[in-house]
Amino acid sequence: MASGACQTARRRVLAAIEGQLMTMKRPLPVRDGVGPSVIVLPEVPEGAAPWATMLDFLDEKFPGVDRAEIVARMQRGDVCDVNGEPVPPTTPYQPQQKLYYYREIDKEPKLPFEEAIVFEDEFIVVADKPHFLPVTPGGRFLQETLLVRLKRRLSIDTLAPMHRIDRETAGLVLFTKQPATRGAYQSLFEQRVVEKSYEAWARWSGHLSLPMVYRSYLEESEHFMRMREVRGREPNSETAITLIEQSDGHAHYQLSPRTGKKHQLRLHMAALGMPILNDQIYPVHTTADVEDLTRPLQLLAKSIAFSDPITGQPREYASRLELAGPQPTDFRPPVQR
Repeated sequence: MASGACQTARRRVLAAIEGQLMTMKRPLPVRDGVGPSVIVLPEVPEGAAPWATMLDFLDEKFPGVDRAEIVARMQRGDVCDVNGEPVPPTTPYQPQQKLYYYREIDKEPKLPFEEAIVFEDEFIVVADKPHFLPVTPGGRFLQETLLVRLKRRLSIDTLAPMHRIDRETAGLVLFTKQPATRGAYQSLFEQRVVEKSYEAWARWSGHLSLPMVYRSYLEESEHFMRMREVRGREPNSETAITLIEQSDGHAHYQLSPRTGKKHQLRLHMAALGMPILNDQIYPVHTTADVEDLTRPLQLLAKSIAFSDPITGQPREYASRLELAGPQPTDFRPPVQR
C-alpha cells in the first residue's frame, strides 16, 4: 500500500513540474503549429578536436542538412539561445548551452486524409485520426501529423496528446488544452483507469473459443520497429477479444486492451494466428518503396471512456469512422487447427 501511495505522490509531483515547464516562456514561439526543438551542447569528448563554432557543431550534428542551409537558418534568427537571442554561425562553441531551433523537413509526404473533431470543451479535444497520419512529429513527418494539424486548425499552441496510437491505426486520440491540467489527464492512462475499445478485421480462426482473454509478456525486439513475446515470463500485457461477426474466412473483432504495451493488439492477434488485415509488421515485417495508401491496417480505436479528473463527470466518446473490412484479394480459406 505504501508503495502505491509513493508512486501516486511521485506522479503528482512530476505532473506539477511538467505543468510548470509547459508554462515557461519559450525562447522561440510556436510557428505554423510547430514548437522549437532544443538541444543541449555536449562536452567535447576526451581526445577529440573541439568544435570551433556553433556552426561546426550543427554541421556535424545534422549531416542530412546542407551546411549552407544551416548558415541561412542561423542568419535569419531560427537558431536561438535560452534567452531568445539569435546565435550567429561564427559564435564560439560553448558546452552545456541550450540551442533552440525549428525543425524542417524537405519534401515531406502529403497525406490525402483529413482528421475530424469529435468533441471539444475548455479542457480537452477528442479527434478522429485517419489511417497513416502520425499523432506527433517524428521521422519524415512534421506538418503532416495530427498534433500539428490541430494546433494550426484550432490555434491552440498548448495542445498536447494524452496518449498515442500507431500511425497505421485510425480512430480516437485525446488531447489536453491547458498545461495546468495536463498531468491529471495523462495520469489516467498511466493508472490504467481508461476503458478503451478497438475494432479489427482479421482472419477467422475456428480453433478459438470466443470471447477470450489473451495474456503474454511483451518486450522490445532487436528490430527497432517490432515487439516480441517471451514465453515463460509473467504476462505484462492483456487483451480481451470478442467476435462481432464472421464472414468468408475473415472476422470482425472487438479488442479491449487492459494494458497499453506498444503494438499489443497487433502482436496478440498475430500470435493467435489471426494477424490484422494489411499489417505490414506482424507476423512478418514487409517493406515497400512506396506505401500503399489504399490498403490501411484494419484496426480502429473505436471508443474510450473515463471519469474526468477535473470535473468528476463520466466521459465517453465513440469514433465516427468505420473499417472497410476485407477486400476481394484478401479472401482465403479459414484457419482450422
